[in-house]
Amino acid sequence: MADFLAQYGFLLVTLVQAGLLGLSLYFPLQAGQLSLASPGFYAVGGYVAAILLTNPAYAGLRETLGQGVFPLTWLAAALICGVLGLVVGVPALRLRGIYLALATIAFVEILRVVSLNLEVTGGAVGIFGIPQAFGFGERWQYIFLFGPLLVLTLLFARQLERSRVGRAFRAIREDELAADAMGVPPTRYKVLAFVIGAVLAGVVGAMSAPFLNTWNARQGSFDASIAILAFVLIGGSRNIWGPVVGGALLTAIPELLRFLADWRLVINGLVLVVASLYLPQGIVGALERWRRRPPPRRPVPAPGPAELRGGRGTP
Repeated sequence: MADFLAQYGFLLVTLVQAGLLGLSLYFPLQAGQLSLASPGFYAVGGYVAAILLTNPAYAGLRETLGQGVFPLTWLAAALICGVLGLVVGVPALRLRGIYLALATIAFVEILRVVSLNLEVTGGAVGIFGIPQAFGFGERWQYIFLFGPLLVLTLLFARQLERSRVGRAFRAIREDELAADAMGVPPTRYKVLAFVIGAVLAGVVGAMSAPFLNTWNARQGSFDASIAILAFVLIGGSRNIWGPVVGGALLTAIPELLRFLADWRLVINGLVLVVASLYLPQGIVGALERWRRRPPPRRPVPAPGPAELRGGRGTP
């Protein structure tokens, strides 16, 4: 078991991390918003943690709190990303469809360029030597951070779907004009979904900075936006398990097929194409539809002569 965790522990934690990032995109999609801003908030959360854990200006804070500085980084990342999500979401969510996607991609690129030119973020080099959370000696031990966060996020998403807010999200997703006519304020709920996704991505970034031991502008890029969107689309965007399944699958395939060298990327692309063509509702959506498929109707036998005459005996 120890050898297995030493060899595949990093991959296991990365699978859970991918599922969490997929869920950060899942919440805006529940309200019908195609937002690709999750990598930007993920990068901001990572920078918040990296700065608090390495910058000499916060040495006194680290000495005072000890290991408690790590939960503080999660809280700080959640607050900063929540406020930033509110500031960005209010004007951006007045857009729809592809225009919103373009606006959020622009947001991610703006953050990337800003981080490349700030001294506090380490510029193009980034921030190195980030201490391990709680003194973890092995990477696989981060499963004790990301795992509970994934469970809590899934429970929160399940309760949210069953609540009044979740019903409002679905109403806006299906028909925004009709939802508005029925008294559901679309802008308020769309901003709420956007902020929830931003907070989750920021917390995942704050946990990921110590896990990776370094943080730079490559963590939040256009490529990351497309990868996270693929997690949701391949897994399924109408079920909370969809982003988790899609993230795990698309993260594991290149690693499991590493022996194929560059061909593994080709196979990964083929999986995307095949799933897009034949599984439009995603893997989880296809499984749900198959599970709910009504049983085949039993053929009704043709009536015999007695039934046709209306009696059981002979005339």
